[in-house]
Amino acid sequence: MEGTGNAPRKLYVFSGGFLTQPRIRRILTLAGYDIRVGRPTGPADCIGVWGRSPTAPRGEKVSDWTDTPVVRVEDAFLRSIRPGRAGGEPPLGLMIDEQGVHFDSATPSAIEQILATHPLDDTAILDRARDGMARLKAAHLSKYNNFDPTLAVPDPGYVLVIDQTRDDASIRHGGATAATFREMLVFAQEEHPGARIVIKTHPDTQAGHRLGHFNEGHTHGQISVLTAPVSPWTLMEGAVGVYTVSSQLGFEAIMAGHKPRVFGQPFYAGWGLTQDENPVARRERRLTRAQLFAAAMILAPTWYDPCRDRLCSFEEAVDQLEAQVRAFREDQGGHVALGMRLWKRAHLQKTFGREKRLRFQEDPGRAVSRAKAEGRGLLVWAGREPDSLSALSQNVPVMRVEDGFLRSRGLGAELVPPLSLVADPRGIYYDPARESDLERLVAAGPPPGGEVRAERLIARLVRFGLSKYNLDAEAVPDLPKGHRILVPGQVEDDASIRLGAGKEHTNAALLARVRAENPDAIVIYKPHPDVEAGLRTGAVPETEALNHANIIVRGASPAALIEAVDEVWTITSTLGFEALLRGKPVTCLGMPFYSGWGLTRDLFPTPARRKAQPTLAAFVHAALIAYPRYMDPVTGLPCPPEVIVDRLAHREIPAMGKANRLLSKLQGLFASQSWLWR
Repeated sequence: MEGTGNAPRKLYVFSGGFLTQPRIRRILTLAGYDIRVGRPTGPADCIGVWGRSPTAPRGEKVSDWTDTPVVRVEDAFLRSIRPGRAGGEPPLGLMIDEQGVHFDSATPSAIEQILATHPLDDTAILDRARDGMARLKAAHLSKYNNFDPTLAVPDPGYVLVIDQTRDDASIRHGGATAATFREMLVFAQEEHPGARIVIKTHPDTQAGHRLGHFNEGHTHGQISVLTAPVSPWTLMEGAVGVYTVSSQLGFEAIMAGHKPRVFGQPFYAGWGLTQDENPVARRERRLTRAQLFAAAMILAPTWYDPCRDRLCSFEEAVDQLEAQVRAFREDQGGHVALGMRLWKRAHLQKTFGREKRLRFQEDPGRAVSRAKAEGRGLLVWAGREPDSLSALSQNVPVMRVEDGFLRSRGLGAELVPPLSLVADPRGIYYDPARESDLERLVAAGPPPGGEVRAERLIARLVRFGLSKYNLDAEAVPDLPKGHRILVPGQVEDDASIRLGAGKEHTNAALLARVRAENPDAIVIYKPHPDVEAGLRTGAVPETEALNHANIIVRGASPAALIEAVDEVWTITSTLGFEALLRGKPVTCLGMPFYSGWGLTRDLFPTPARRKAQPTLAAFVHAALIAYPRYMDPVTGLPCPPEVIVDRLAHREIPAMGKANRLLSKLQGLFASQSWLWR
């Protein structure tokens, strides 16, 4: 795609969209094109047009005059949450085609060439394709994603007929017309006599932006028109047959295990995976689903990472889309936020208020009333949930909010906003008395490819020495020789201690227990940074601590300290989880979120419901990938944890605002009154 040497190839455009849409320009630039206006003159120059759009003939005419090749650009097959016409986000990837365009069967396109000539026999790529298909299905991801996977679809046993928007280019250039849709409906009825026919409308038609070929007037007898925004993957599960002209849902039907009846000539037809009413004669090769997916999703598109502003792999694009779609689905109804501290509100608004701005309330009754009146859910900070809320909030969804396990570069007690938050509709991770969403995720196991992704995440966390708070640290001091046990101090009034501790619920008692059971060990005590800063309770006088510990280490990096010891003993500290990431044995006197799964030595009774025995990677997928939500501090976008790892590792975290810094200083005057700011 590049011109002479390393110089970008000049791409002359004659459509305003290339100039006014920053995302499209950026992807093309990263792909090796230099967007220009004017007349091409060089031998390596080319002309950019958008597919077969109404503006494409302008560039095609210039191509004819100047004998300059045309590059056709289209959205890739995972685009955004909403369609572009519905105010959707810019595309996540592009099909950049120097041969044709994927939906125009008149001439071969780049994707068709891959399907026809590429060996498509690389085991690694095909494994990625299989995982990719399964992952899209598990996460309910499609080209457009403004649908609700929880919405019910018709009872199984129907024939699915897929509508498209009128005059769509894939119809006109795919050997079909409006009459083809009427013909398709007749075929569906004749080939399935007596069966229910469900016609699925296009998202643009649902939103009122473009007309389709079918409408409510076609509902009669066994035929119904489905306009509800249901998941295509759920819809495929109940279908006994799928009929399409050229819709991308036909491609997804193949991924879902169907052999759809195809009446046009889309890119996915003609490879032995469809029943073709109008076959393309030159397509003679027979492919597997994995091969088709590999070409269409891994090899042909150019994917973009909007947070790190770079081209990326298919999997990284899915990571990003999954994060954005999750935020959309969880927040589209809006929330009323109950009992949130003032300093947290701006950050909560950015995280949970992208679809509908949060409404803040202090009174539980008013919060519930407003949520019911406006059809919203409730957000409540987990440690501040009123006892009365359960009775008040009948029929109102409640999500408990708390910091995630990869939080920030700085302390929450110093009012540094978190980079990750959890929003749990069942319980909260630090309360073993009731089930949490994290427990459900651990029990369910990771999606295909999830363990490999988690293993890579673990490796990067270890490589960069990252932990929950990532404070500037001193070097680890010389430690006494012997069997070293690290004992992390905790905040003694922390909810994880109040709800998850056993007999030992103070730092002094923890140290005494460790020494009693390990009389010959080198016990290393690291006070909690919030306690060291004088912001929270839990200080142990030095003389008392040294009755049990050999040494007190204050300012060293937790990650570096973990590497220097042989094992960790804790009540419920997150540092125990960080020790597991680094392969260290961990003994728990309480019941933190990471105990009870066979990964730790537990001296506290395990809840009977924690029956799963996940690998460390499977557990990490649940705890660091699936459970929390992350927001990129640079772009403000929902993002996957890998982006946060990069931001922390490269210190790409914006400085605290002036107001927060002043409030943080004031907080020092009220260190013993933590209820004021916690």
